[in-house]
Amino acid sequence: MTTPQFHGVIPPVPTLLDAHQQLDRQGMKNLIDFTVAGGVNGLFFLGSAGEFAHMSEALRHEVATFCTQYVDKRVPVLIGAAHPGTEATLSFARHAKSVGADGVVVVNPYYNPLAEENIYLHYSYLAENLDLPIVIYNFPALTGQSIPVSVITRLAQKYRNIVGLKDTVDSLNHIRETLQAVKPLRPDFAVFAGYDEYLFGTLILGGAGSIPASANFAPQLTCGIYQAWQDKDFAKAVQLQQQLSWLPPLYALDTPFYNVIKHAIKLVGVDVQVHSLRPAQPLSEAKKEHVKAILQQANLL
Repeated sequence: MTTPQFHGVIPPVPTLLDAHQQLDRQGMKNLIDFTVAGGVNGLFFLGSAGEFAHMSEALRHEVATFCTQYVDKRVPVLIGAAHPGTEATLSFARHAKSVGADGVVVVNPYYNPLAEENIYLHYSYLAENLDLPIVIYNFPALTGQSIPVSVITRLAQKYRNIVGLKDTVDSLNHIRETLQAVKPLRPDFAVFAGYDEYLFGTLILGGAGSIPASANFAPQLTCGIYQAWQDKDFAKAVQLQQQLSWLPPLYALDTPFYNVIKHAIKLVGVDVQVHSLRPAQPLSEAKKEHVKAILQQANLL
């Protein structure tokens, strides 16, 4: 098989909450319906934008269960199973499988830096004990270390259920190096750009697509780029990529950026609440205006 199991545009979906920090189920339904109608190729819940790092185990289980069941196989569902401990990661991954997820996304253990061999052994243990596709998630800005290309290559060679990589690095270098090292050995291995603005470059290099937060409020841009690429309409892909290039400043407006994304979703007309788990705080009126101005620059309002 040479076609990746997962491909295209798979947004990391925010977890919508009410004022009491409980899951906003109607809001989640509205957002899921909006993204699916927008042409996404899958949905990724409990990633960084999904606020998993601030959640209790019970809330993570609730989100995984509710969202997977509501999507109801309309598109593939990926569930984040990250945790600093390997056994806890495996437990979250097994829960994802039990509720019907199509795969899991696993960031390398964070807080304590790991020797390369220990990163490898973390993923190999998961692969050997989980009957579900695994996407490696490389996000060095948050984990404190990048997963070396040599480790990704070893894992891809040995484990068929390690099926791809989400590479959230502010450069195409790691994506290019990974593709050149892994693709000759595993043509079906999917490499996704984590940052929106690298979608077109990733496709040109031979990658599978992107896992972009902007697809939650502007799926017409990233999904349009991916469809134009498939249609070999490169002029349209370039035009949409240029339009998309106005959006990355959104992610620097607040840290964490959860409420920025939620406010953008609300501005484009999706009926959602814009609360987040503490320690994230509501956006100031000035930041809300800045979000609106950026969306206007991108011709989204």
